[in-house]
Parts: sequence; structure tokens; C-alpha cells
Amino acid sequence: MAVTSALVALAAGCTSSDPSPAPTASAAGSPPAWTEPGSYSYVLTRGCDDAKPLGRYQVTVAAGAVSATDRLDASSVTPSANSDEDLGPVTGDTGEEIEAFTLKELIEMAQTATDDGAEVSTTYDTSDGHPTRVSIDVGDGPECWNVADYKVS
Repeated sequence: MAVTSALVALAAGCTSSDPSPAPTASAAGSPPAWTEPGSYSYVLTRGCDDAKPLGRYQVTVAAGAVSATDRLDASSVTPSANSDEDLGPVTGDTGEEIEAFTLKELIEMAQTATDDGAEVSTTYDTSDGHPTRVSIDVGDGPECWNVADYKVS
């Protein structure tokens, strides 16, 4: 992935004996290199249609791992007392549940998909370089993840 390559390039530039300062990624029109903080939170929206997302999740990361995930768009469904019908997940049949991931894992997922030949598009925040959107298409239509309300704790 471009970010990984940029990080490797920046790290290599920082260890060189050349006394001139290495150019920053933002100076070249790219977002700055992002380093995952130990603790942060964000809202993950799954789906490529912003008007009809497949799921929205509040994700909390602590010590570099997902510590909490709360589904934001699920409504509780209570079956009637005389119903034997299976309503799907506890939150009702409102979309597939996913296992949330850290932003580092999202970047790694995009890199793996790129390495496997998928069409991948990644957008980064211009102020700090965290990913804001990843789209992966392995040939049967894209899968998209959007990141909002990113806050370092």
C-alpha cells in the first residue's frame, strides 16, 4: 500500500547520513504519514452507498486492540410471545454483523487486497494521515469502509 511504502521511504530517509531534511509527505501533496496511537475511537460505516449504509459502529481501541464495538444503527426487535419465527441476530435482521478492526488493521487489509490483485482505493485525512475511506473490489463489486469522528484518547 502507498502508506506502507511511504512509511518505509520516510524511515529510510530519516536514517540516511544526508544532512538535508527529508521532504515530508504533506509537502508533496500527500497526507502526512500516520502512526497508530495506542488509544483512540472512531465511527466505522460499512457500505459504499452513503445514503444506505450496511452498518455503523462506534469502535474504541485501547493498547492497539479493539476494546469495544457498539452498533449505532441497529434497532431492537422483540418477537411476539406466540411467534416461533427466527428474527436473525439479537438486534433484528438489520444487516450483517462484522468484527470491527483497528485502523492499522484496515490499512493492512487494503494492502493485502492490493497484493492479491484487487482494485483498492484509500483516502486519508490531510491533517494527520489516518484513513478515512477504503474501497476494495475483488471483481464482484466494491466493499467500502468509511471512518468518521476519529478521536485520539
